[in-house]
Amino acid sequence: MPTLAVTGHMDLTPSTCEIVRAALRELLATTETAGEGLVGVSCLAPGADSLFAEAVRDAGGLLVAVVPSQDYRSAHVTSDHAPVFDSLLAAASEVVTLPFEEAGRGAYEAANAELLRRADILIAVWDGTPPSGRGGGTADSVQAARAAGVPVRTVWPEGAVRRS
Repeated sequence: MPTLAVTGHMDLTPSTCEIVRAALRELLATTETAGEGLVGVSCLAPGADSLFAEAVRDAGGLLVAVVPSQDYRSAHVTSDHAPVFDSLLAAASEVVTLPFEEAGRGAYEAANAELLRRADILIAVWDGTPPSGRGGGTADSVQAARAAGVPVRTVWPEGAVRRS
């Protein structure tokens, strides 16, 4: 069973969350990823990361949570996302908190590197937009995975959109 890691957009519309949730559940039910031994790795951010983590948990897989920094929960998890974050963190079979005191570009890049280090396959909830040039985004993670030889499975169902 391969270990799946996720990268993806955080700014999904509510209707997109529903169709992405369904697409992720369908993906996890495929022969390639179904069954005992499913491991999913996620940073539990809003949007794609949390949707993927919920799908892994609901499929009975093991969830590995990668937390970018010591202050991530208190400084960067918004009050509307906190219940989901806390629930998923509690459900994780392993929590990896990176050795950064404060979240920032370095911590996020290190978290993405940790995801890729563990991944046999990267699931990218991604609309195909190129990198922004700021680093650490979904497109950057996809490029890094491809450069490292990690296969990428893109999930972007018809009708999916990002908030503007």
